[in-house]
Amino acid sequence: MRVIFMGTPDFSVPVLDALMAAGHEVVCVYCQPPRPAGRGKKDRPSPVQARAEALGLPVRHPVSLKGAQEQADFVGLKADVAVVVAYGLILPQTILDAPRYGCLNIHASLLPRWRGAAPIHRAIMAGDAQTGVCIMQMEAGLDVGPVLLRKAIDIRSDDTTGSLHDRLSGLGAGLIIEALAQLDSLSPEPQSEQGVTYAEKIDKAEARVDWCQPAAQVDRLIRGLSPFPGAWAMIGDERIKFLQSEVVDLNGAPGEVLDGLVIACGDGAIRITRAQRQGKRAMQTDELLRGLDLPDRLS
Repeated sequence: MRVIFMGTPDFSVPVLDALMAAGHEVVCVYCQPPRPAGRGKKDRPSPVQARAEALGLPVRHPVSLKGAQEQADFVGLKADVAVVVAYGLILPQTILDAPRYGCLNIHASLLPRWRGAAPIHRAIMAGDAQTGVCIMQMEAGLDVGPVLLRKAIDIRSDDTTGSLHDRLSGLGAGLIIEALAQLDSLSPEPQSEQGVTYAEKIDKAEARVDWCQPAAQVDRLIRGLSPFPGAWAMIGDERIKFLQSEVVDLNGAPGEVLDGLVIACGDGAIRITRAQRQGKRAMQTDELLRGLDLPDRLS
């Protein structure tokens, strides 16, 4: 098929690779424009742009698709289908209608649960037992289109957003190839109006740990916000990011340091197993505690 690929972050790269490996003709890659990054704040291409250029594919990164010229350029590609995964721009109706088979979105949740921007974070933070990937026929509106294929996976008790992200990215890459191979025979399934939830973008204000919450909820917060933006608490005058944790069967006053980095919560306690000091790399707890003075209680 003649495919337009639309994606931006690391999550999208395995999908682009899978399309190429399956022999599809990727006629153009669309991604977000380069952004300032690093200490020098120089413009840095997105992971998708970097991968596409390495593959010798034409790349476009408009700031919007609302302009008549951008839409005409898109239509002029005469694509069979557009594959969209974590692209980051709203697609006007002219764009949605241009390819012969329309635009297919790879969404990292079991729709209609967790429509929106942060489905992986929210699934872990909510304590969901499962998540998955849906191949959705895109329509105007936020993740409202009918589903062509879906596949579920279990969320493990030690999953972080980082680990689940990688599993879902690979799952999505395989599922879109399966969908394209049988596109003429798939029956779109309208999403149920029951069970709709929205995965709001993560607000950094959510990231500070509230030790008065139950241990299970604190653990889900830490794993759900790892590696970014990272749940945090103050240890002395230093802000420490917590990246991995587990619930333990101990009790104490909320915030009380029970043993090493075992911290009492409103109900039960958690053990921090991986964390990051300011300006340092992430490390295991035993390494982190060397040279770090722990108070009796965290705020």
